[in-house]
Amino acid sequence: MSQLSDLVDPSAILLDAPAQDWRAAIRRSGDLLVSVDATTSSYTDAMIRTVEEHGPYIVIAPGFALAHARPDESVLRTALSFVRLAEPIPFGNAANDPVTLVMALAAADSSAHQAALAALAGVLADPAGRRALDSASTPSEVLAALGADGPADATGSTGSTGSTDASMAATAGADGSAASADSDPAVVDPDAVPSKNLILTVCGNGLGTSLFLKNTAEQVLDRWGWSSYLDIQATDTISAKGRAKEADVILTSGAIADTLGDVGVRVEIIENFTSQAEIDAVLRRVYAV
Repeated sequence: MSQLSDLVDPSAILLDAPAQDWRAAIRRSGDLLVSVDATTSSYTDAMIRTVEEHGPYIVIAPGFALAHARPDESVLRTALSFVRLAEPIPFGNAANDPVTLVMALAAADSSAHQAALAALAGVLADPAGRRALDSASTPSEVLAALGADGPADATGSTGSTGSTDASMAATAGADGSAASADSDPAVVDPDAVPSKNLILTVCGNGLGTSLFLKNTAEQVLDRWGWSSYLDIQATDTISAKGRAKEADVILTSGAIADTLGDVGVRVEIIENFTSQAEIDAVLRRVYAV
């Protein structure tokens, strides 16, 4: 099995579960973590409280929510649970509602689950993988879908590899706007400033959805051949406010963007954290590619 499916105990999978609202849906996923001795019930309360405080930013792809909270003594080990809801439920995320799949993440540290989230992004970005999760009739079928190899190229529909010219990553608009991609390269934008070579991805806790977004964005930079020029770091809202001016751009959800407010640098809202095509388009605007 992949590291992703290794983190999901078969008994932490619940199919066609009834839930009255988003709180009940998260509680279902949290109860599964408790049942396999991965967390205590306090962690479930914290996951619900996180959405109450920061909004529905955990809905990171159409119909999919990744519930999580900051790790503390209520997290006993790193694990994931999987809930497929009997009926779609709105979480308040206009772009990706209603939700049918909820996975809860308990992270004992900041690194153990990174590979699993990267694998999960691949499964969700692959239409066949998503269909398998939507139609699985047993926990073993869910684990098979989570453990399947991702698509060879989950690049979306852009079909573009981007330029590998390092000079193209050297400037970004001082006001966050980028020059036209087809403008004369000999003409220097008077507002252009040296790139800080840093992109921040932000969520409420810096360990869940921000890592998910970081993984997808890194795949875009890998395709462009820009990975050696730009560093992408996942962080939480508090740290992001303090570090914002170190970065060229912040990538985040609409709910977290509202929480951040004006931080003095460009903030780009990503609706589908599994979509390389969406992130590709955003980064092309930022870096005038």
